[in-house]
Amino acid sequence: MRTGTVRWFNAEQGFGFLAPADGSDDIFVHVSEIAGDGHRILEEGQRVSFAVCRTETGNQARDVRVV
Repeated sequence: MRTGTVRWFNAEQGFGFLAPADGSDDIFVHVSEIAGDGHRILEEGQRVSFAVCRTETGNQARDVRVV
């Protein structure tokens, strides 16, 4: 698992970007990949852990968890 912070997240549109702690490029995150029951909203600056999956459009965060 990698760690980082939420760069921004638009709850209405259901997506945003994470800034990895290692300084690599920002990673797309979709609301469907936020782990947990119910509350699936990320806030700018929150610390998160996540896995990364390569997709046709680039890297995407998977199994995102607030730490």
